[in-house]
Amino acid sequence: ARAVGTGAADAYGGRMVRDAPAMIDAERREFRRRLADDVRRGLGRAPRELPCKYLYDDRGSQLFEAITEQPEYYQTRTELAILTRRAAAIIDALQPRELVELGSGVGRKVRLLLAAMAERGLLRSCVLFDINASFLEASVARLARDYPDLDARGIEGDFLADLTQLGPGGHRLVLFLAGTIGNLPSADVPPFLERVAALLCPGDGFLVGLDLVKDPERLEAAYNHAAGVTADFNRNVLAVLNRELGADFDLAAFDHVARWDAEAECIDIRLRANRAQSVSIPGAELTLDFAEGDEIRTEVSCKYTRRSFEALLEGTGLRLARWDTDDQDDVALALLERA
Repeated sequence: ARAVGTGAADAYGGRMVRDAPAMIDAERREFRRRLADDVRRGLGRAPRELPCKYLYDDRGSQLFEAITEQPEYYQTRTELAILTRRAAAIIDALQPRELVELGSGVGRKVRLLLAAMAERGLLRSCVLFDINASFLEASVARLARDYPDLDARGIEGDFLADLTQLGPGGHRLVLFLAGTIGNLPSADVPPFLERVAALLCPGDGFLVGLDLVKDPERLEAAYNHAAGVTADFNRNVLAVLNRELGADFDLAAFDHVARWDAEAECIDIRLRANRAQSVSIPGAELTLDFAEGDEIRTEVSCKYTRRSFEALLEGTGLRLARWDTDDQDDVALALLERA
């Protein structure tokens, strides 16, 4: 994890972030090492798969923002509508002084909560946590511009591996919106929640956005929308491997596939080879042969009911304190507290 601040001392381990090219080079090497390990592990087994975090380079982050604006993608606007109605009540209930967002963007949803905190004289600090360094720095810069007295900082890291960088809580509200928790297989959710619980003090909160189980046609349409932005977003992970590991994937040789898995209650997202081909990935010391129809799983998006989500809380140290949904029960905001 790497820290990004708003003042002159944007420090990481006591050194200046922007004035430490050797450190940045070391971080790039470490990123490529982890990527190569993940690629060897994921593409060397059946079914082949890649961690979805590698979808979010600069271009991937921009494409995801475009996805949220598509008419078929109901989740962002629905979550925003819930927060518009409920942000004040959530802040009044918790009285937080620090807002932490996992997966930063400082978009309209986060600003509703920041505004509610500021109006009540509560807002002291905001921490943004994201895997994309440039996206993170831009977000921190916007915060510093809009809230000059705010202690704003960013942490570049993987929320599955680097959460301890947040340190202990206290008057803290942690956000995990946009259904991102759905990208974790259900078996991985309880251990993740246990790690979050360790960062919270009594009275702190963890606000989770959940996409709920609904008509499969609507779900599949949200990931196969007419403009094709999600297809470009999905294929972009291959561009990351080409750039970072010297791979020679032909992006046009893979089709985007997103389908509802009723048994697992998730959207299963893959790239499917549309012709036979051989791909070299020198940075991971791999050569892969694909037959026509072979697939790489790039993401899952699990959907929940209140019952299925509450079942995952048992033994994590967290309990459900509040459950807010829209009129159609498309999306929920679950406020969790220390048990």
